[in-house]
Amino acid sequence: MDFIPSEEHAMIRRQVRQIAAGFDLDFWRDSDKHKRYPHEFFDAFAAAGWLGIAIPEAYGGSGLGIVEACILLQEICASGAGTSGAAPIHFSIFPPMPVVKHGTEEQKRAYLPKIADGTMKLGFSITEPDAGTDTTRITTRAIREGDHYIFNGKKIWSTNLQNADRTLILVRTTPYEEVERKTTGMSLFLMDLKSPGITIREIEKLGRHAVDSNELFMDNVKVPASDLIGEEGQGFYHLIAGLNPERLMVAAEAIGIGRAALDLAVKYANERIVFNRPIGKNQGIQFPLADAYSKLEVADLMVQKGAWLYDQGMPCGAEANMAKLRAGADAFEACDAALQTLGGMGYAKEYHVERLWREIRLYKIAPVSQEMCLNYIGEHVLKLPKSY
Repeated sequence: MDFIPSEEHAMIRRQVRQIAAGFDLDFWRDSDKHKRYPHEFFDAFAAAGWLGIAIPEAYGGSGLGIVEACILLQEICASGAGTSGAAPIHFSIFPPMPVVKHGTEEQKRAYLPKIADGTMKLGFSITEPDAGTDTTRITTRAIREGDHYIFNGKKIWSTNLQNADRTLILVRTTPYEEVERKTTGMSLFLMDLKSPGITIREIEKLGRHAVDSNELFMDNVKVPASDLIGEEGQGFYHLIAGLNPERLMVAAEAIGIGRAALDLAVKYANERIVFNRPIGKNQGIQFPLADAYSKLEVADLMVQKGAWLYDQGMPCGAEANMAKLRAGADAFEACDAALQTLGGMGYAKEYHVERLWREIRLYKIAPVSQEMCLNYIGEHVLKLPKSY
């Protein structure tokens, strides 16, 4: 196994760092404070061609893999942009995957070039208030009527809808009670958010204030049949094929956030003088930071392994879940250690660590909880009985 970074990967890191450096920590603090979507940041990455990193070249993308997407998102987060910077770019990479893999030629030509150049923003609408982690229990219903479907139902924690043009949405085209297998009867659509009958209500939340999360209500929304992605009734399988790469990308983002927090803490520990010595000279400061750093580096190895396996067309479910599990926990530990290093100043917004601390907490919950990662490892790796 070769751990020497390729020139291509080094180039990605250099260019992403250069673009991200144009948006300093004060930019992200103000975006968070005023709940301002980072359009300038998104546009800068769109202009440089990074939004289409995993979209085939034939449709305006770069045709690269999840390894490269993880590098991109990790460097964005490591710049201090946090989830506020990663999310707009993330939603140009993950939601299009079912279109790339299962879309018609017409859909690919209609949507992918616009996603790659930034003229089309996407949202993601899967979770429902009464289903939660048990996706098979969604009740949003789509009934076929000629050349369109009628949608009725609601979603929660739908991301990016305040700025998106369309959202990838999973609905039931066959009721749960009528299917032989609970994972069938669901279908994926790329729904136009300007359709009549749609109401979007933003959710007030702990962090990532610059990028919205929403409730989505649908009342007799007319959706063209041409917006169906893949085969009717097989949407869960079309979606799940993209969940492993998303878990890897989220893990990479978490590691980047942890590194950004540690950088701030190390700088402070070297400069802050107490009892006539820099506080970084004390093992009580050094050890938590060194421990957190080591854990982030180990988690990053699992991200790299999982992404490489995925790009080679090999199974990576175990690696993706372990990467998400470890990165979510270890990056939060790193941010917490950083905040503790700064003491009272860690609690102050002007020092930026508290924003990273608030934002990283999400990655122990979403897009899959730590408990569900453990369920996967217990059942599919250790071959223990299914626990839920």
